[in-house]
Amino acid sequence: MVQEDGQPPSEGCREQPELPHRHQAQQAPPREQLMAVAVRDRPDAVILAVRGDVDGLTAPRLHDAISDAFERLDGRVLVVDLSEVGFLGSPGLHTLTTSAREAVEQRGYKPLRIVVDSSRPVVRPIERSGLDGFLELYHDVADALRDR
Repeated sequence: MVQEDGQPPSEGCREQPELPHRHQAQQAPPREQLMAVAVRDRPDAVILAVRGDVDGLTAPRLHDAISDAFERLDGRVLVVDLSEVGFLGSPGLHTLTTSAREAVEQRGYKPLRIVVDSSRPVVRPIERSGLDGFLELYHDVADALRDR
């Protein structure tokens, strides 16, 4: 450490530890830690249980999981369970909207069934964006499976 006058510090001075810059980029955790999708194949449905955050980093993985599930439906319904999601950002809303539209308009499938329970981080963005009038929302998986 050098003093303002360019001289080394005097004996009584302690060197201060170097603090990280507040603008230094912190390494993001792996995407697998931010969101996980478990697939359950049932005779009457394919259920995608999503856990974690659905944001700009993880929404493409959700889209891929939904697209993969489309390929396996074979007349069954697709249930996307978001009851364990802690954050649903606009990229997640976009993924749900485009996937719901694709299911019906392009693939001729039954509409996606989205389970949201009463989780505020999920329900609120859906309601604020007006998508609660477009998406088929259910409070639990059993409810989504009953409605055929």
